[in-house]
Amino acid sequence: MTTKIQKWGNSQGLRIARNLLEEAQIAVGDDVSVVVRDGQIIVSPVRHTRGKIDLKDLVSRIPANYRATEVDWGKPVGKEVW
Repeated sequence: MTTKIQKWGNSQGLRIARNLLEEAQIAVGDDVSVVVRDGQIIVSPVRHTRGKIDLKDLVSRIPANYRATEVDWGKPVGKEVW
């Protein structure tokens, strides 16, 4: 597929055909990584690990000697109740 770099406001943009996005498993609004390697621009989907982290695993990483402390956020500045 051949396309053209075009000016969009103060930036430049590239339109990508829907079938290419589907093949790369990228949808409108997805985060992508853009890098240049050997003079080529490479666009890759960013895969988030949202929902794949186990709370028990995270808690197990807390050091045994860790003790939470109270943080003073200052005096109320609105209608909040302390």
